[in-house]
Amino acid sequence: MSNTSPAPAAALMQMINGFRVSQMICVATNLGLADLVADGPKSSAELAECNGVHTSSLYRLLRALSSLGIFVEDGQGRFGLTRLAEPLRSDAPDSVRANALFAGELSHRDAWAALEYSVATGQPAFDHVFGTSNWEYRATRPQANAIFNDVMTSNSRRDIPGLVAAYGFSAFNTVVDVGGGQGALIAAILRTKATMRGILFDQPHVVADAIPVLAAAGVADRCEIVSGSFFETLPAGADAYVLRHIIHDWDDEECVAILGRCHSAMPDHGKLLIIDGVIQPANRPDPAKLSDINMLVMQSGRERTESEFKALLARAGFTLTTVYATAGPNSIIEGVRA
Repeated sequence: MSNTSPAPAAALMQMINGFRVSQMICVATNLGLADLVADGPKSSAELAECNGVHTSSLYRLLRALSSLGIFVEDGQGRFGLTRLAEPLRSDAPDSVRANALFAGELSHRDAWAALEYSVATGQPAFDHVFGTSNWEYRATRPQANAIFNDVMTSNSRRDIPGLVAAYGFSAFNTVVDVGGGQGALIAAILRTKATMRGILFDQPHVVADAIPVLAAAGVADRCEIVSGSFFETLPAGADAYVLRHIIHDWDDEECVAILGRCHSAMPDHGKLLIIDGVIQPANRPDPAKLSDINMLVMQSGRERTESEFKALLARAGFTLTTVYATAGPNSIIEGVRA
């Protein structure tokens, strides 16, 4: 029986050149190529005319992507969609268009280019490169903020069905989505129970675009939008406080401060629900381990093991009760007041 696995050097070369593939996908996405060929194959000349770019260079890009199974070239030199190209469409149910654009966004690329600084110092490369945190950077740059919000909404759209299916949110009457972005998660939670009320809490420049998301889900009349900082104060008295992809953004001391605000706002019967990756044992393939390096580069955060979550919650006055697996890469870590 022949071994079809690539030789170690060949496998490593695929990984080493991965950044080139990522950049090619980003450019193709920025040019909207998947949307342009959604109704049928087109030549590179037609696609170049749509975008005002160099025809033969665009052909070379599409030829390279087609060699990877992203787009396909027919016998007439026209390019069409493949299964891998379909999620690059803006209207695809499982669209990763926003992720592709975010991967190629200048600040993201430049921060990752300084990964060695983070490894050497333990400090965020982003702050080192740009002289400010990524939160402050996006707050004053609408385009970068829009790309980030789009990728958060896109990730939510793919992950949310599995999250809602994995946990009994319908047991709650009022839910606060702490750092809930544009409201995709709280909208899905509210749809599990017609009498449930929700509060979407995030920074002003983030929740500014939440109303269309809530309205499209038919829950705008049941969801209050509150802006502020989760380091200061949170809406009080809710049954559940949900933090999706919040805790992994911060170091332990900052996490204890955020969780402390939840503890202060929460009644005795309340539930704390942290939605993040949970790092798996050594050597096991795990997207959380790769996300952990992104946290190292971009901010002072980290992904955590179950025991690390347990210790973190205890410091903030909570007891970790259960970790619920979901269909996606994230788990739901449930805590109650100790």
